[in-house]
Amino acid sequence: MSARRAGAVLFDKDGTLFGFHATWSAFAAEVIEELAAGDAALAQSVARALGFDLAERRFHRDSPVIAGTNREVAELVATVLPGAEAVALEPWLAARAAEAPLAPAVPLAPLMERLREMGLRLGVMTNDSELAARAHLLAAEIEAAFDWMAGADSGHGAKPDPAPLLAFARAVALEPAQVVMVGDSLHDLHAGRAAGMQVVGVLTGPAEANDLAPHADAVLPDIGHLPAWLTRG
Repeated sequence: MSARRAGAVLFDKDGTLFGFHATWSAFAAEVIEELAAGDAALAQSVARALGFDLAERRFHRDSPVIAGTNREVAELVATVLPGAEAVALEPWLAARAAEAPLAPAVPLAPLMERLREMGLRLGVMTNDSELAARAHLLAAEIEAAFDWMAGADSGHGAKPDPAPLLAFARAVALEPAQVVMVGDSLHDLHAGRAAGMQVVGVLTGPAEANDLAPHADAVLPDIGHLPAWLTRG
């Protein structure tokens, strides 16, 4: 079976391959508490800087962490954590993120197998670090399904810049219009549009349908609905 709409799919990672809140909210609370070293007031300050509700253990919808890079998160923490420097925090955050417990948005291995059977080239572009992304794909046992993978620190740039998306298109020798960018945030969709790709939003991140719909060719409940969308006339 071949895909009608595209020759390749480029996935965001967090909120797309993996459910955002199920993966990151409890983990973020632990990291904030670790950074604050038992200082409750400091923990609240770090949480506010990150757009995180400690009581609810959940990111706010407008949290800068949702689509931010590790460097951006490190800079936010450094503004409120005494003596902290972003340059030192960034690799520490990347290493901690690589250990995050994963909550796949759908059963990933069979979905990736199906997409490969459709003749699609597959990639991942995340604003997370390459270290964490590789660790997560390996842990989910899906790394072999992908032709290409990059993080914000891989040398191609970060979303919403279209440059990393265009790097994927070049790597798989396809025109951007033959690629579908799939993500849960406006950063993903804006990057895809700027790259000249088709764009699909999914609702496994903090954004709601009415946030994504004006900027997407389609909004799906999750990536499990991609095969049907790709083959629909």
